[in-house]
Amino acid sequence: MRKSTLILSLAATLPLSGCFGGSMDLFGSDKVDSSISTNTVNRKSNPLSRSDELTVQSAVSSADLGKTGDHPLPWANASTGSAGVVTAIQEEKGNGFICRNFSTTRHSYEGIAYFSGKTCTAGGGSWELMSFDKQS
Repeated sequence: MRKSTLILSLAATLPLSGCFGGSMDLFGSDKVDSSISTNTVNRKSNPLSRSDELTVQSAVSSADLGKTGDHPLPWANASTGSAGVVTAIQEEKGNGFICRNFSTTRHSYEGIAYFSGKTCTAGGGSWELMSFDKQS
């Protein structure tokens, strides 16, 4: 009986010996595959982030400040699932241009973040986003 148990144990563990061979480097061999490398993902090139910026710009530039006053202005981006609240808008007029400085939150899969930004008229009734900066 003992002999059959030993044979059964060897038969069960023998196929596993390939998993623990030289490719696993468990015993400090000098074979290191240096052709594999890792890197981080550049967050600045995320097109979804730009989509949120443009959604906020649209909310700020189309807001009727006479009606909204100091009330928060909610926004949502259906394409990214992000949403937030513009908490302050200050309008500046000069040299034929209108600019609006604003503060907003963004609730996304990355968490809650605070941003400040600026959008200005670019002529022809269109608006251009001048800045959209994450606050710490």
